[in-house]
Amino acid sequence: MAPKNDHSKLLRAVRQMRRIRAFYALGALLWAATATWGAWQHPGTRQMWVPLLLLVVFAGLLSATTLWLRQHRAGDAGQPAHHAAPRRPAVRRHASA
Repeated sequence: MAPKNDHSKLLRAVRQMRRIRAFYALGALLWAATATWGAWQHPGTRQMWVPLLLLVVFAGLLSATTLWLRQHRAGDAGQPAHHAAPRRPAVRRHASA
């Protein structure tokens, strides 16, 4: 049986990956706009190629993060989520005299 803290570590990792995925999407959008502007103003120069390289890096990170999140979403789909305490009250047992 796996320790309980492994599940909480996985949940924290998934939450962090969702946050970083938004960051990567914003970075890819920014570098796409910068590459487009650079290609419009200075076609074929360093001002165009550096943003394109960074766009490829951010797009790769975004796709890797998205694939990782999809794998963990598909793996947890069959398992019920236990987020709350059980509804039944705890049974008190007294020590016999």
